[in-house]
Amino acid sequence: MRFILTAGPCSDYDQALALLEGRAARAVMADKGYDADYLVAAIRKKGAKAVIPPRSHRKTPRHYDKELYKQRNLIERLFNQLKHFRRISTRYDKTALSFLSFLHLAGTYLWLK
Repeated sequence: MRFILTAGPCSDYDQALALLEGRAARAVMADKGYDADYLVAAIRKKGAKAVIPPRSHRKTPRHYDKELYKQRNLIERLFNQLKHFRRISTRYDKTALSFLSFLHLAGTYLWLK
């Protein structure tokens, strides 16, 4: 649906709000790394259900739909399939634009496959 390219040492969750921008959803699934109050609040503000397991250090763990969370493996499988493209797994392209362009091409190919 959308790819945002970040620098290597950046954390993925820095772009979480940008990925949600302009999108409608009934549920947003993510792993424990995305368990932040501001992100859960933004998801709920959009009218969606946050399906993010709470981190172990939370004093009061949040409830999440465990059955729905099991479907997140589809996302992990997509990343696995993307890594089968050598240009993506080795970051073969020299420029960010070339890399992102091929990422979109590979994503489209997998979607149509």
